[in-house]
Amino acid sequence: MAEATVFSQHTPQGTASPEPRPAVPGAGREPHGAAGAGPGGFSEGFEVIPGAGPAQRPGERPTLRLREGEPEEPPRYAPEWLRLREPADAAARSADSLDPLRIRLANLPSRHGGLVVHDLGCGTGSMGRWLAPLLDGAQHWVLHDRDPYLLHFAAVAAPRAAADGSRVTVETRRGDVARLTPDALTGASLVTASALLDVLTREEVDTLAAACAGAGCPALLTLSVVGRVELTPADPLDAELTAAFNDHQRRSGLLGPDAVGAACEAFAAHGATVHTYPSPWRLGPEHRELTAQWLRGWVGAAVEQRPELKPRADRYLAERLEACAAGELRVVVHHSDLLALSRPTGGAG
Repeated sequence: MAEATVFSQHTPQGTASPEPRPAVPGAGREPHGAAGAGPGGFSEGFEVIPGAGPAQRPGERPTLRLREGEPEEPPRYAPEWLRLREPADAAARSADSLDPLRIRLANLPSRHGGLVVHDLGCGTGSMGRWLAPLLDGAQHWVLHDRDPYLLHFAAVAAPRAAADGSRVTVETRRGDVARLTPDALTGASLVTASALLDVLTREEVDTLAAACAGAGCPALLTLSVVGRVELTPADPLDAELTAAFNDHQRRSGLLGPDAVGAACEAFAAHGATVHTYPSPWRLGPEHRELTAQWLRGWVGAAVEQRPELKPRADRYLAERLEACAAGELRVVVHHSDLLALSRPTGGAG
């Protein structure tokens, strides 16, 4: 059974959010590479922040799981990684999804207490910090994750007010977000997630689509990787590393860069109208720290998938990190946002 905790936002505005604990991995999304990649390659002992790399042991699935009767997997994503990527995530999410979302939310049957938003795999709560202040009206966010520390962080650091000044409250639920049922979303006005689809299987995406359809609520699922990156200046090894990384993302039956297409099919099969929007990270000299972590993870995942790439990848990574430190490297990591408008169950169109 999921554990639920309700938080009320009584922390005075301006109170500092808790600092993430050093070196403590936490639940999150979007695996991007391997630990152990040093500034000059993979043998200098530099540890990639957990979450910027792939699962630590072959065959592990970086999904957000808490299954009954099975040993609990150790958390695999550090709050440091989630905090590092949050500004780039916020800048990348597509604002074009907001108007159709607002229209649908306005047409939903009115519910006492305002909108109820379920954030799946919330991590440190960055999705709520981005979206809640962009929507009008009172909101109650239900934050789902498997890591209790990150749930606490997300709740304490949640926004206090909506766009029109209405109150925002939060509740946390610790459990398995890959096995949602319509009952779990009863009363939901909206389901959100960030960088989640690509670490699910096709079956789990269908389960998610069915749950949203059963609840009659829209879903805004942002920042799914689509398998394309652009590095400037270009290098002949870029394409080979991209292909290896994409294959790594698909291991153990995960959808990886195929997730958006699979989700479009799943939601449409359940009667939803689906829209997609580009949401690329655009990383320049002002993003050196994030770019360096992403590079180490991206190259590390490619090498984990294709070990024969290691000698060339070591040299490639050293040169790329040097260019990054000098402010000479620009990277575009392509993602896609998905807005699925399921038919409301209360009779609204």
